[in-house]
Amino acid sequence: MRWYRALFAVVGVAFLSQACGDASDSNSGGESGGSATGGKSGSSASGGKSGASPGGATSFAGAPGSAGSQAGQAGGASSGGPGTAGGGAGNGASGSAAGGNAAAGTAAGGAAGKAGTGGTGGKAGTAGSSSGGSSQGGSGGGVNNDGPCPVQSYISSDPKPIGWASQGTPTTGGGTATPILVTTLADFKTEVAGTTAKVIYVKGDFAASDIKIGSNKTIIGCSSGAKIQGHLGIGSGSSNVIVRNLKVSGYGVGDCTKDPSFDPATGCSSGADAISVNGSANHVWVDHCLIMDGTDGNLDITNDADFVTVSWTKFAYTPRTDNVGDDSTGAAGHRFSNLVGGTDSTPTGWPNTRPLNVTWHHDWWADGVVERQPRVRYGRNHLFNNYYDSSVSNYCVRAGIEASILLEGNAFEGVKSPQQFNAASDPAKSDERTAYIELGTGDRVNSYTSVSGDKAEKGGGSPFTPPYTYQVTPAAGVAAAVKAGAGPH
Repeated sequence: MRWYRALFAVVGVAFLSQACGDASDSNSGGESGGSATGGKSGSSASGGKSGASPGGATSFAGAPGSAGSQAGQAGGASSGGPGTAGGGAGNGASGSAAGGNAAAGTAAGGAAGKAGTGGTGGKAGTAGSSSGGSSQGGSGGGVNNDGPCPVQSYISSDPKPIGWASQGTPTTGGGTATPILVTTLADFKTEVAGTTAKVIYVKGDFAASDIKIGSNKTIIGCSSGAKIQGHLGIGSGSSNVIVRNLKVSGYGVGDCTKDPSFDPATGCSSGADAISVNGSANHVWVDHCLIMDGTDGNLDITNDADFVTVSWTKFAYTPRTDNVGDDSTGAAGHRFSNLVGGTDSTPTGWPNTRPLNVTWHHDWWADGVVERQPRVRYGRNHLFNNYYDSSVSNYCVRAGIEASILLEGNAFEGVKSPQQFNAASDPAKSDERTAYIELGTGDRVNSYTSVSGDKAEKGGGSPFTPPYTYQVTPAAGVAAAVKAGAGPH
C-alpha cells in the first residue's frame, strides 16, 4: 500500500555563520579509502530529486503545522496549509491511510484543499497536524503495527526509492520476504550476511562492531529505537540493499582513538566510516537514517560503487579534534561527512562505464559537519531539496575531477561556500577544468541565507540530465520540511 502525501513549510531559520578554518580538505592527493574491505588510508582528497514515480504520483511529507503546504496527490497538486504563504488549489490528502492534514489554506495566496479519500487506519488531520508520508515521505502519519515491531507507515510501506537507486535493476532489498526481528548484535550480524533475500527489523542499542552487509537485504529500525555502532560495510559482492530508520554512529564519537583501526601516525582518517559503500557495491538505498561520528567519513561511496540514493537522512558530528598524525586536520577534527570517489585515479572501465552515480534528496547536513557534504569525484550526483546549516562548515558541496553535479531546490543557511570546485584558487590545478556544477532555475533555484564564500557554477565538464522521474519543491519550504522529516522516526 502506498500513501501519496506532502507537506512543506515555508518557514526559514537563519543560522549564524562561523568559519572553522583549520586544515580543510586538501586540493590534491588521494584518499584511498573505500577499498572492497572498507579500509582507508590518508584523508587528503581533491576531490541527488524528491519526487514522483513515473507520472508524478509520489509526493513528500514535511513539517507539522506547516504553512502553504504542498500537495499530497498524483501530479503534485497542492493544497494551502495554515500559515503565511498558501499553495495553489488542489487535492489534499487528509484521511489517507497514514492520516493527514485537511486544513484550509488560510494564509494569503492559499486555496482551500479538498479532503482526500479515506484509507485504512486514516483519519482527517486538523490544522497544524503532521502530514502522512509515502515511502519517500518526511514525517507524520500513522504507525504500522502489522510487522515484527511498530514502524511508521511511510517507512514500512512500498519501498521504492527514486533517483539513481531506481535505475537498471530496481533496488528492492529483501522484497516480499517474511519480516524477522533481531534484538542482539550477534543475530543481526548473522541475518545481514549472505545473499538470501531478507527483511530484517532491528530493535535495540548494539555495541560497536564491524558489520558486513550482504545482498538482497532490507534493514528497518523499529520506531522504539535502533542504534548500530561502529562500521556498516556494503562492499564488493553486495547489491540490492535498503537501510531505513536507523541511527548509525561510528566509532569516533568525540574521540577518533576509540576506533580499533585508529593509527596515531595518520590521524582520524585512518579509522572507519560509519557506513561505507565501496568496491563494486550497487543499488543501495539509505533512507530516514541518522548517520554521525564516523572516524573517517559518515557515509562514503567510493571505488566503482553505483546506483545509490540517500534520502531523508541527517548527518552530524560530536565535536572533536584531530591533532596527531601526518594527516592531521587539527581543530576541524576530520569531521568530513561524505566522500564520493576515493582518489583521483579513474574508476574501472572509465570512460566507457561511469559509476558513482548518487542521488541525495531531503538530507540534512547538520551539527558539527565541517566538509564533504558531499565532495565528489567522477560521479554524476544529483542533489535536491537538501538542507545545510552547520555553522562550522568550511564548504558544503565540492566538485572534484570529472564530477558532474546538479543542485536544485536546496536550502543553505549560515554556511560557508555552498558549492565550489576543488582547488579553485589555482587555475592550473583547479578541477573546474573537468568538472561541472549546474544550478536549478525557475522554481528549482537554490536558496542562500546568511552564507559566505563560493557559489560556483558551470565549469569545463559536462552537465547531465537525470534519467528518472522526480519532483522538486521550492527551496523556501525545505528547511522546515527536512528538519521535521529527516532521520529515524
